[in-house]
Order: sequence, then C-alpha cells, then structure tokens
Amino acid sequence: MELKEPPRAQSCPASPAGHATRHVIRAGPNIAYRAELDELAQEVPVALEFNGISHATLLATPADLEDLAYGFSFTEGIIRKTSDIYDMDIVETEQGLIIQVTIASACLNELKLRRRSLAGRTGCGLCGIESLDEVRRVLPPVVSLVGGHDPAAIVKAADQLRALQPLHLLTGATHGAGWATNTGEVLFVREDVGRHNALDKLIGHMLRHSLDAADGITVISSRASFEMVQKAAAARMPVLVAVSAPTTYAVAMADELNLLLAGFARGSLFTVYSHPEYLGNKGDHP
Repeated sequence: MELKEPPRAQSCPASPAGHATRHVIRAGPNIAYRAELDELAQEVPVALEFNGISHATLLATPADLEDLAYGFSFTEGIIRKTSDIYDMDIVETEQGLIIQVTIASACLNELKLRRRSLAGRTGCGLCGIESLDEVRRVLPPVVSLVGGHDPAAIVKAADQLRALQPLHLLTGATHGAGWATNTGEVLFVREDVGRHNALDKLIGHMLRHSLDAADGITVISSRASFEMVQKAAAARMPVLVAVSAPTTYAVAMADELNLLLAGFARGSLFTVYSHPEYLGNKGDHP
C-alpha cells in the first residue's frame, strides 16, 4: 500500500464518504407534511480477521477502514508496530465488510490472548469480552511535561473540531476524533458512528504515516470512557480532551497512566479531571 503525504484537516470535503441519501417525510403538529431528501450516516458490520482468524465484528462507518484496522490492531495490543501488518484486503459481502489482515506470526499469541467475538453495538467497545481480566491492558505511563500544555491551545483545538467533521455536519450522527499541535491547530480528524472507532481511525492514520502522537492534543466529540483513555495511552497521547463528561473508570485510568484528561470542553472553559499539573499558565490553581 503506497502512502502519500497525509492531508491536513483545514477544510471539509464537499461530499465526505460514509453517508447515504433517503427520502423522508418532515412532519409536525399543525404543519403540512412534506417529502424531502435526507442524509444518513452509514453503519455497517465490519469484521476483522487476522491470519484467517475471525476476531471482532464492529458496527462502523465504511470510510477510512485501513486506518481503523491499523488503529484497532495497535490499541488492542495485537500488533506492536505498523510493520507487524504485512497485508490487508477489504472484502464486501451481502452481510457487510470483512477486513482481512495478515500479521506477523509473533503477534498471533497476543491475538489469542485478546481474542474476542464481538457483536459490537455502536456505543460499546467491550461486547464479547469473556472475563474481567481482559478488560484492561497493562500499559506504561505516558510521558508528559509539567506545565507543558497551554489552556488556550486546548480551547482552540476543541473549538475547531466540530467544523472539521463534515460527516457529522451532513448527517448529525457521527463522532469525531482529532489531533492538534501543542498550539491548538487541528491537523487530522477521523469520523465514525462509534466513538471508539473514530479514535482508532485517528490513531491508525497517525501510525500509517509515522506521525508522533505524543507531541500534541487529542480531542474527541464524545464522552471519555475508560476505553478511550486506554486507547489514547496505548498511542502515547498525553492529553485527551472530551466535549462531554468522563466516567469514574476513565478518570482513575488517566490518573494511573499519567494522562491529562479534560471534559466539558465548550466555549472558553474545560474541566480538568486528571493531572492538572501538566497545564501551563495555571493561575491560582493549587
């Protein structure tokens, strides 16, 4: 697979992939019903097979699927680096899509340890896990700098994200995950009906193009669940900013893995739940 210079997320394409048109009826009390065309985000079953072994089935938006496969494989601990993936084919069937991934034989043991049989609902990243021991991965703490992240950059990054989600603007049905520089300039965005998939797509894009995720800010349009924190930590992302709330498990994991975790990033404010010492210009913060 030949890679080109990665595009920057400076503008939205006129017609993004991953949507379909349907005739609908606009209705309401005391108004005449009217027929219109509407745009829907596509949601299809996407099965992931590794070396012929069926591993997971996700419900996903059928766009940027190579990014999804790389990101999922990496954040799930199936591969350690991009070169562990030797080949990839995407096969269309009547039931959905199959991503057939060929990985290094050394990765097969990890595959067996992490093996699931997901019937993946859109909002669920853990369907099919067989025991509590499989929920968490053992990950090293993320490296970050005390006072190294400007609050103004976090606000700027969160503010840019919505305008750089063309599929959401068209359909209103997708989540977005974006990566910004430490000055707050969002460079890359990926979208999906599932928030976990959107983050995996972003991570996969950065892996495929050898981009260092550690020197920047990750922004997500959803709540911050523990799995979002775990995926960010696996990709060595030091800052995770959500437009909605985190969960208790997400905050505990961010504490442990050394992430600056922020939520409710709206307008000029955000709430820091973990490691506020990594913010610069803290003012009167203790």
